[in-house]
Amino acid sequence: MLIFALLASQLAGRLRVPGLLLVLALGIVAGSEVTGLIAFSDYELARDVGIVALALILFEGGLASGWSPIRAVLRPALGLATVGTLVTALITGAGAAFILDLSLLEGFLLGSILACTDGAAVFSILRGSTLRRRLAYTLEGEAGMNDPVAVLLVLGFIAWIERPDYGVLDLLGEFVIEMGVGAAVGLLVGQGASWALRNVHLSTAGLYPVASIAAAATAFGAGQALHGSGFLAVYLTGLAIGSANSPAARTVQTFHDGLAWVAQIVLFVSLGLLVFPSQLPGVALEGLAITVLLLVVARPIGVVIGTLGSHFTLAETLALSWAGLRGGVPVVLATFPLIAGLEGSLLFFNVVFFAVLVSTVVQGTTFEWIAARLGVTTNEAALPAILTDQASTRRLGAEVIEFGVRPQDAAVGKMVRELGMPREALLNVIIRGEEAIPPRGSTRILAGDRLHVLVRQEVAVEFRALLQRWRTGPLEVAVRPRPARSSLIFSERPWKEVDGDASRPDHVGEVAVAERIRTRRDRPGSLVVLADGRFAYIGTTVAAGSAQAVQQAARRRLGRAGDDAERSWWREVIGALAT
Repeated sequence: MLIFALLASQLAGRLRVPGLLLVLALGIVAGSEVTGLIAFSDYELARDVGIVALALILFEGGLASGWSPIRAVLRPALGLATVGTLVTALITGAGAAFILDLSLLEGFLLGSILACTDGAAVFSILRGSTLRRRLAYTLEGEAGMNDPVAVLLVLGFIAWIERPDYGVLDLLGEFVIEMGVGAAVGLLVGQGASWALRNVHLSTAGLYPVASIAAAATAFGAGQALHGSGFLAVYLTGLAIGSANSPAARTVQTFHDGLAWVAQIVLFVSLGLLVFPSQLPGVALEGLAITVLLLVVARPIGVVIGTLGSHFTLAETLALSWAGLRGGVPVVLATFPLIAGLEGSLLFFNVVFFAVLVSTVVQGTTFEWIAARLGVTTNEAALPAILTDQASTRRLGAEVIEFGVRPQDAAVGKMVRELGMPREALLNVIIRGEEAIPPRGSTRILAGDRLHVLVRQEVAVEFRALLQRWRTGPLEVAVRPRPARSSLIFSERPWKEVDGDASRPDHVGEVAVAERIRTRRDRPGSLVVLADGRFAYIGTTVAAGSAQAVQQAARRRLGRAGDDAERSWWREVIGALAT
């Protein structure tokens, strides 16, 4: 089934339809009524599978985001997850009660099942979307936090139907307790797990995903055992770990990304197995009416009320409304009334499944197009993928080397430009404590820094020798000679092949190079100090003289530059000569 699910996901990309939709169809085809390959009608087992899968999906969603982006949109995300979900449930429920001739409580139960967005569906469309970042993080935060709210509403309305003495105050009390306990457990476990992953050094990188699974299971289990929301606890724990600067953060994220996909596939296949297609035409008309009410009326009103004071434009509000995809979570919630034995619960299940099917097809295939027409997209990915993993980098002909600077290393105290980097290597970032520092030529290296260097594979072997010099030396800083007045005559000529490598010249004419200040990245070239005290830039031409004269020549070159890379280089030369 996993193999066929992978093939279905690949086919979905070619057909421009959500991959999970074909996985759901795969479950239906394999089920009891179509091919009969897998006879399955155990709603309680499907619920348990759904709960475990949802916990893993929510944990990965928090892990991929981290606190920083969610904190910036916490107010609208929380408003959508709570007030927005409640308003959507009540409006949809009132309409469903009228359409299906149900009691108001039964209608509110059905509305609560349909009210929450699905984390798996929302995360999947956002990963490939160019939606504005603020909108994307708001939707991601809502998808992570509204599942506990919907679960509480569903359980509360089931209890209300079964027990006439149950009321609004009981529902409100349970909501406060479960959300409060779930939040406390999630924050506590998340902080403890983050500290442990940063400070406890495991013997192999493969143990870090094991530790992260243990943290997720502890958060969910403790939240449930203490009568809180395990879903909220596990999502908050994922956010905390995703913000931690742990040694194997990329390993953990990659592992849980794959695990979340397994969870989604298992969830949607299991739910597909439960469906009997012959029962769907009987609820098609009513299901379509409820779905239209949900998507066109209830969700937009819930978004407007839930985001009051968050200063979203009309176009952004419409985009948030249309992005409320339904998926596996409502179908899992639809098993709750079945397991409780409520009258008419099979009708609920079929209506919910029909609504999810319509939502996935219609919203999933049109969301990016509508967002573009509303003008709320950009030229960059809404949730950018991390591309610095070793496999991707090596496939592109390079590798990323991480160098941890020790207190006794020769590199300590040196500026970046004094490290002797070849043209085929680039210092991407310096990690200093909890900060990422963009390196400049004048940035000084400190003990405890971690240098991330991108190196082309053709010089990777010789680059190891440079790393050894960073450890033990020598990394002698060239003392710039004081120029004699007669040596400052400006000269310019073409750089010839016999002159050597323009990126690493040893001599300019008869004069030795004392220090290389800058190296050009897009093509051979450099800015150097000569042994006679003059400065020189080298590329297709070489110009040597005083700093002022060479700078003026670079300005002339800047005015004649033919592309952005060349203009960037001449600006770099001019800036270096000005210091």
